[in-house]
Amino acid sequence: MTVSIIGTGQSPYTRHPAPGTTTSQVMAHAVRSALQEAGLKPGDVDGFAVSSFTLNPDHAIDLAWRMGLRLTWLMQDTNGGASAGGMLQHAVRAIEAGDAKVIVLAAGDLMDGPAFSQLVASYNRATQDHLAPLPMKGPNGLFAMLTTRQMETLGLTREDYGNIAIAQREWAAGNPDAVYRKVLTMDEYLGAPMVASPLGRYDCVPPVTGADAVVLVADPNSGSPRAKVLTVRASYNADQQAGDGLSTGLRTFASAGWEESGIGPDEVGLACVYDDYPAMVVAQLADLGVLPAEDDPANFIKRRIATRELPVNTSGGQLSAGQAGAAGGMHGLVEAARQIMGTAGARQVSARHAVISGYGMVLYRYGACATMTVLEAAK
Repeated sequence: MTVSIIGTGQSPYTRHPAPGTTTSQVMAHAVRSALQEAGLKPGDVDGFAVSSFTLNPDHAIDLAWRMGLRLTWLMQDTNGGASAGGMLQHAVRAIEAGDAKVIVLAAGDLMDGPAFSQLVASYNRATQDHLAPLPMKGPNGLFAMLTTRQMETLGLTREDYGNIAIAQREWAAGNPDAVYRKVLTMDEYLGAPMVASPLGRYDCVPPVTGADAVVLVADPNSGSPRAKVLTVRASYNADQQAGDGLSTGLRTFASAGWEESGIGPDEVGLACVYDDYPAMVVAQLADLGVLPAEDDPANFIKRRIATRELPVNTSGGQLSAGQAGAAGGMHGLVEAARQIMGTAGARQVSARHAVISGYGMVLYRYGACATMTVLEAAK
């Protein structure tokens, strides 16, 4: 049995949510949109998975109740940028086992100023006890040090990272839901205020309010476009926070993922990788093998990413579309599915296969969770 995505949904991303907006509202909007695209109703859904930092005091069961869902399978994931891949892995297994037939995965958050400040200050115990008391704001300082290390190790410059951010902004111009769509020049990128050297304003994701969702079913064989899941893999605590941060948990299972999918990284026509910072785009592309080990990273960025020869984060990624809290990883999955199903509008590319990676949960220094998904276009 194979499992496919047949519907995607996203609530509008916004930097300034209207008064009275709630996490439940934006998540419900994304779910309804995904079901409408799939041609289904809430009564057709028997499986539901949720990831959110701000749904409290409600839980997945409360949101399901508010939406009128009657379920035989339910889960809640708390792993941030890796939650989409984690939920997808469980959902695929649930459909294969017969626990559910139609599963909706949803992730989203209300990220206004107070909510974002609270999340940054109390992300986990390590943050509360060791990071929040320091004179630094959130993870920017940590990833500034990681970026410096990557620059020194790989011979990268700020211009190289600028090429990534600028290319993603060009993709965002075709995405009406991206919060930043205006052309970004290299001069603007390099001249932007420093956040934590070497990270400038355009190296850091803008927090937004929003949500994303996908609908999964066993292969319908209906002739309608769908995104078939060829593989979904995950890794947790791969380096026990003792590594140098230059590689992620993806490296521990990428080869097995490609083998299961039946294709290689050179056959991918689209990559949607978790882009909280440009350095993490480089790290994940390298760990996946999309950036070959024998290739010079700076040259690869200029030759393949800056020219958009290799479509990377075609929604604009989080750097231009925005980071809706726990929906950060789901954003890439939704974009890849849309591209594979041919529903991406002005930014549509021609790709039969897409790879999606998730990266999340900074326990102390680096993301502890990593996921990899490969999708294939099918009818």
